[in-house]
Amino acid sequence: MRSRSNSGVKLDNYARMVQQTILRHQDPVTGLLPGSAEQPHSWVRDNVYCVLSVWALSLAYRKNADRDEDKAKAYELEQSVVKLMRGILQGIMRQLDKVEKFKYSRSTSDSLHAKYNTRTCAPVVGDDEWGHLQVDATSLFLLFLAQMTASGLHIVYTQDEVDVVQNLMFYIEAAYKVADYGMWERGDKTNQGITEINASSIGMAKAALEALDDLNLFGAKGGPGSVVHALADDIQHCQSILTSMLPRASMSKEVDAGVLAIISYPAFAVDDISIVNATKEEIISKLQGRYGCCRFLRDGHKTPKEDPNRLYYESAELKLFENIECEWPLFWTYLILDGIFINSPEQVQEYQEALEGIMIKQKDGIRLLPELYSVPPDKVEEEYRNPHSVERVPLGKCPLKWGQSLYILGNLLSEGFLAPGEIDPLNRRFSTIPKPDVVVQVSVLAETEEIKELLLKSGIDVETVADIHPIHVQPSRVLSHIYARLGRNPRLGLTGRPYRRIGVLGTSKFYTIRNTIFSFTPQFIDHQQFYLALDNKMIVEMLRTEIAYLASRWRMTGRPTVTFPISQTMLTEDHTDLDPAVLATLRKLQDGYYGGARIQTGKLSEFLTTSCFANLSFLDGKGSGSMSRRDEEYDEGDGDGYVHELRYDDEADDLAQYLDHLLAHAAPKKPKQQARGLGRFKAVATKTKEMVSLMNKAQHLDVHNVNMYLPNKLFRSPQPSLNLNLPDSSAPQEARAPEVTLTPESGVPREAGGGVDYEALVQLLKDTQSLQDQADILYILFKDKGMDWDTRLHGKGSTVRSLLSDLNEKAGELKHWSLIRMISGMLKKKVEELDSACSDLLAHQKHLTVGLPPEPREKTISAPIPPDQLAALIDEASDNNISVAILTQEIMVYLAMSIRTQPSLFSEMFRLRIGLIIQVMATELAQSLNCSGEEATESLMSLGPSELKNLLHHILSGKEFGVQRSVRELDAGVSPAISIHHLGNVGATKSERAGISKLKSDMKMLDQSLTSTRKGVRSQSLDIETFESGRYRLQSIESVDIPEYLPVAKDTRQGQWLRRRRLDGALNRVPVGFYQKVWRILQKCHGLSIEGFVLPSSTTREMTPREIKFSVHVETVLNRVPQPEYRQLLVEAILVLTMLADVDIPSIGSIIHVEKIVHLANDMFHKDQRDLGAEEHVLERDPSTGVCRLLYDSAPSGRFGSMTYLTKAVAVYVQDFLPSGSCAVQ
Repeated sequence: MRSRSNSGVKLDNYARMVQQTILRHQDPVTGLLPGSAEQPHSWVRDNVYCVLSVWALSLAYRKNADRDEDKAKAYELEQSVVKLMRGILQGIMRQLDKVEKFKYSRSTSDSLHAKYNTRTCAPVVGDDEWGHLQVDATSLFLLFLAQMTASGLHIVYTQDEVDVVQNLMFYIEAAYKVADYGMWERGDKTNQGITEINASSIGMAKAALEALDDLNLFGAKGGPGSVVHALADDIQHCQSILTSMLPRASMSKEVDAGVLAIISYPAFAVDDISIVNATKEEIISKLQGRYGCCRFLRDGHKTPKEDPNRLYYESAELKLFENIECEWPLFWTYLILDGIFINSPEQVQEYQEALEGIMIKQKDGIRLLPELYSVPPDKVEEEYRNPHSVERVPLGKCPLKWGQSLYILGNLLSEGFLAPGEIDPLNRRFSTIPKPDVVVQVSVLAETEEIKELLLKSGIDVETVADIHPIHVQPSRVLSHIYARLGRNPRLGLTGRPYRRIGVLGTSKFYTIRNTIFSFTPQFIDHQQFYLALDNKMIVEMLRTEIAYLASRWRMTGRPTVTFPISQTMLTEDHTDLDPAVLATLRKLQDGYYGGARIQTGKLSEFLTTSCFANLSFLDGKGSGSMSRRDEEYDEGDGDGYVHELRYDDEADDLAQYLDHLLAHAAPKKPKQQARGLGRFKAVATKTKEMVSLMNKAQHLDVHNVNMYLPNKLFRSPQPSLNLNLPDSSAPQEARAPEVTLTPESGVPREAGGGVDYEALVQLLKDTQSLQDQADILYILFKDKGMDWDTRLHGKGSTVRSLLSDLNEKAGELKHWSLIRMISGMLKKKVEELDSACSDLLAHQKHLTVGLPPEPREKTISAPIPPDQLAALIDEASDNNISVAILTQEIMVYLAMSIRTQPSLFSEMFRLRIGLIIQVMATELAQSLNCSGEEATESLMSLGPSELKNLLHHILSGKEFGVQRSVRELDAGVSPAISIHHLGNVGATKSERAGISKLKSDMKMLDQSLTSTRKGVRSQSLDIETFESGRYRLQSIESVDIPEYLPVAKDTRQGQWLRRRRLDGALNRVPVGFYQKVWRILQKCHGLSIEGFVLPSSTTREMTPREIKFSVHVETVLNRVPQPEYRQLLVEAILVLTMLADVDIPSIGSIIHVEKIVHLANDMFHKDQRDLGAEEHVLERDPSTGVCRLLYDSAPSGRFGSMTYLTKAVAVYVQDFLPSGSCAVQ
């Protein structure tokens, strides 16, 4: 027998260590590993980490085999790994009902369990008896399932199991908006069972989705049916939320050592190296001690101060754990692995030596890694005084198998038994390598031949939808339907992917489905319910946003391809030319740069070779059926038993069912329900018949933009005839015509008894030509009689609802935005993406409030809620004011668009107050256009969606801008056009800059405080105020409350600082580092009182300075102040106060009343101004706060600056506590 080589002997030693510490505990039946002798349950996360060393050892034996027994040993170890992974899979498969429910509910009660019975794989504790929802544990299992499969192990055996894994991917794909209990099973660090969004869960889910995407779970022996798919948009969502969170770990943990697992091995989930380094630096500087790293700041687990009889902590108790948190050697094993992967031998050596020093050596020579090191109870006071000075004692499990396993893995790698690529066969370790620039390919398609001709006249050569055959173009929702079939398995009760919209990354690939190439139009062109898509400027703006997003986020092989269809709605009203905004965009696209991205325009067929392709083979093998027609080349039946035709009488054919509701607005959760009246979709040999039936289907369903699918004029049905007497769109139309008189008395017709004569009102409706009047009359009928009241305007069936729909269509053609918004509100239309916009904002750790302050009218949204509840909440918070409700929805969508592409606009804002943002928008218009609040609200409602988004963007960006009435104001039927332009310091003329704040001195502004609800009634159309006052308030033109403004003075700069403070106050914008400074000042007093609401110093006993939770807490107290400009002065006062935090004094008093400091400063300012001879009207005070309006408009610095007075006021307020002589008040 050959003698054992040196490396073989070393390997045998590691095998002995693995056997002693891990494998001897493996259950012979299930393959699972128990936590410890005292805790016999099997945790999913621990099991996966434990088996890593076994897997690595098997790879090392296979690689370094110097005798046959080594190969046998390698196989035996491999099978132990497979057995354990399959044990976890068994546990999960017994809970598939939970996977199915969780995909829709994302509720903690529907989550997979975090631990199972080691002997039977059965659940061991109830759903609500443990913090089971741990997305990172499920994700870790899936990540290593992918890595191990790629290394050649066979873990998944059957097609059913493939479907289970696919559904587990749906389980984790929304990790970016799922609040869970995290790695430590605790959720919020107060350990009170509160879930929160955790960076470690999002990162692990992203890694698992990327690793599994397009992986064949049967390995090299698998066919197309065993490939699983992830959606690029979900991966990208996880990526952007992760980037926005790090180095913070969650709302309550400003730093967490568990994040090491996602910035380095095993997940490598972050591709920005600067974020990786910043996070690692933060963990090492704040958490590292002499025995390892703490899990997070103020972690009470197993510290001497923790009460072992109580599971939860009191909030104020957390301060006790500061500086005595237990240190875990486990994290050094991550840092060793990190050193190996970034090729830093110094880091590896430093941590290996440190680890050797604290491991516990047994009699048999094996070194064990203890779970944690704790401060001995008698040394606690000493450790408080001098952190990291006392000798600690090991507690908990010894060894912690998870840590032991990673230690062995690190040694195998550092001693050269394995190369990094062997335990990372999917190459995740290269995630931080910079990617080349992305070129976005854009293919413009004309809907009809006429549009193609029009484009040719403008010098743009495009194809029509018919020209691109055999490529099929479909809207993105069709792709959503296709993906909804992925992973469907009736035997296991799995319904596949929940029907959700597919983002731009998903629609920018070509798809091969049943041997046919499909291209999908982006989701934003697919609007059917809401009015945003009526605005061509908005469509163009969305295209720009999506292209910029693609250029920055595309990570796949091949270039992204955007299919941009030009439809009838993108022409001018007379259909003789393209809309100028669309034409300008098409020209820009041809220049090669658009939205900051490199562009290549061309025909779809030219892009086939350079594009990204996805092969959706899961539609192939299941049942018979084909999405392509029965073509000559496919006539002979395939040997695989696929039949390339749709047998419409075959109920079992799931594809026929799918096509039956392909274009229907089926409710996402009830895919089986088919729209009535649909003709069956028959497969026929010729293209035309296929088109006819698809066309009929589309028309039955009132699909927006029917011609998109089939370029054939034959099948276009005429527009539904409007039941209303509407003017011809080409005729000049005074949409807002005040001079239209409805009746000689210009009032609402009455019956003899004084009530409204509804019959006469309906007659009026028939006679009047003005759209606005028709809307107003329908509003009265809607309010009094309800939506379904039959007006019998044209015989039976003319309900208020159907008339409103007709009117909406006409208003849409005329782009009459205020009417469209009013009618959309009455018809309760919802933005399709409302819930996803809301959850996008929440996932970026922004809370939302809807409605105007103060609470309880202003409602806070801090967790994702279903779309119906969200819409109801918005209606309720808007006091049933239709205008505010519909604007709230719109602005929520625009905020989500902005946060996706420019998250930096939102830094230091933790709560977005949509009600105040609407108010500030109206105020801006009132000031710039010299008009009343009512007119400003009218103007705001009349802005097109793109102009509204532009105004919002300017307000968010904090740059100076001006608003002017545009020359187009008098155009027929168009609401007043307003142009918004950026004012740079250079380009703006003096008169332009003055335009921001100059107001007519005789302007009559609404004189009421911010909190009152003023509702305006437009009496020029209908004199409604004459009866039952207040019963009919025409909400189309209800005004948003607008605060009173300064009287005008000669100085053109007047109003600038007030405006700046108002904007910052409404947006909750504070200086960088503000919240950390507040934390420090709270350490030196008993609390800060703001308008009667106290921010107690005890909050610092629970929360740490950089915690988002603390920032949100401070913001909540500040938000009790309804006036944004006053709130901003309070922020400035607190900022001056915080300077005292650095002064070496123990205390600056009990409770500090911040508003008193502001009033002291205000009085000093008032006195100084009076002494200087300022007139009384200049020093007018704001009635609701008593603060001089001039102080609101003072620059912070300078002799009369607000900061100067606030500093003096603070000095006066706290002088008793300052060291004597250190501060003389000037």
